[in-house]
Amino acid sequence: MALSEGIFKIMTADIVHGKAAEGEPRIEILIVGMNGDLRGKQIPLDAQKKIWEGEVRLPTSTQSLDIWGDDNDDITGLSLTIGDPDGNCLPDARSLAPMPWAPEGSLHVLATMHELDGSPSFMDPRAILAAVLKRYDERGLTPVVATELEFYVVEPDWRDTGRPSPPKSLSYRGEPNGFQLYDMSAVDALDDYLQTVRAYAKAQSLPADATTAEFGPGQFEINLLHRPDALAAADDCIYLKRIVEQAARKHNLKSTCMAKPYSDHAGSGLHVHASIIDKDGRNILDAKGGEPKRLKSVCAGMLDTMREAQLVFAPFANSYRRFQPGSFAPVDLTWGTGHRGTAIRIPDANGPAARIEHRVAGADANPYLLLAAILGGMLLGLDNELDPGEETTPSHAPEKTERLTHDFLTAVEAFRASPFIKDVFGERYQKLYGDTKYKEALAYLRTVSDFDYRTYLPRI
Repeated sequence: MALSEGIFKIMTADIVHGKAAEGEPRIEILIVGMNGDLRGKQIPLDAQKKIWEGEVRLPTSTQSLDIWGDDNDDITGLSLTIGDPDGNCLPDARSLAPMPWAPEGSLHVLATMHELDGSPSFMDPRAILAAVLKRYDERGLTPVVATELEFYVVEPDWRDTGRPSPPKSLSYRGEPNGFQLYDMSAVDALDDYLQTVRAYAKAQSLPADATTAEFGPGQFEINLLHRPDALAAADDCIYLKRIVEQAARKHNLKSTCMAKPYSDHAGSGLHVHASIIDKDGRNILDAKGGEPKRLKSVCAGMLDTMREAQLVFAPFANSYRRFQPGSFAPVDLTWGTGHRGTAIRIPDANGPAARIEHRVAGADANPYLLLAAILGGMLLGLDNELDPGEETTPSHAPEKTERLTHDFLTAVEAFRASPFIKDVFGERYQKLYGDTKYKEALAYLRTVSDFDYRTYLPRI
């Protein structure tokens, strides 16, 4: 496959770096793991033909690796037990983009893992989302999706200290300057870093929009524009995560998408905005120009499946530290128009911009699995007439609401038992993901923490 002239015209490494990184240009073919991690191969640019001819292989078990990189063959039987078979990494040419942090001319491309018989691997997050989107296509519908990613930038000494600390430019005598929500001085203090992020995003034609300072010291949010292609929107999000990480390395910093890196500062979310258009381009969630009950029913579909899917929205033990009463991370299964404390917010109910905002997921969520769960819940609301219950407003909150769990293991058990998860993700992936996260939850519960020692050892 020949690369278009346009691809090379947006190679702006000399602008981003001041000078191009040293070395030979390369192309990286990437697959997405269970935890939203990128794995793959580096190939010399002049040998890229093998990528486009589907000759790049990796063990299919690569997408079963847990957060520690273990294939867990003893509980999955997907690695050595069956000979650790290869799969084909088939690239998605739409995701081809330059890597401005690498030697000039370097590229990366996302791929979907396929079995050697040509079928998509049941473990591939991109394939799982694509299967959900096929259901929409069969109904003549197209989800329109955008994400908002929050993340922290921290000092590079975290490997030595064992904990994150805010950038020195946002601290005084080692302590944060204070809350920085929408504080332009915080943006200015890390302007060099943010300029690099923007330059990288521009080089990749990533539809990045506003950048804002969030509550925590060194915490920022970047909004991505709506896409009438949810798979491309998830690709945008995974590339944005890579961009903020690579830009941090350039400036001797580190970025983190941990949901709760600090005990005493705000957690980081990954909010999703979604609407649905029909074949004529009409927004079917428009409560004024369409069916008024449909928007509410879609909200109900997401709320009815939210506890079963919480493990996707909060995939790690640390994720559950973010769900705290009195914070902007939702703890109740609520919905409302314009209310930022609800799990499902409706920024606009009328007109072409009518949409929902899903506010539950942490920044640590895998964007492909996240969108699959959200769009699966919305589909439930489209196929059935559901009632989301009483609305939360600025002046009124329902007396009784169901709650999300604050417990990792409880979320694992709800995921493993869910007919909805089985339908959306497939029975085999439900078992793989559920069993892997069960192991992680048990490891967390069995680990005696520094908090235990500081609190109980002197007193009990």
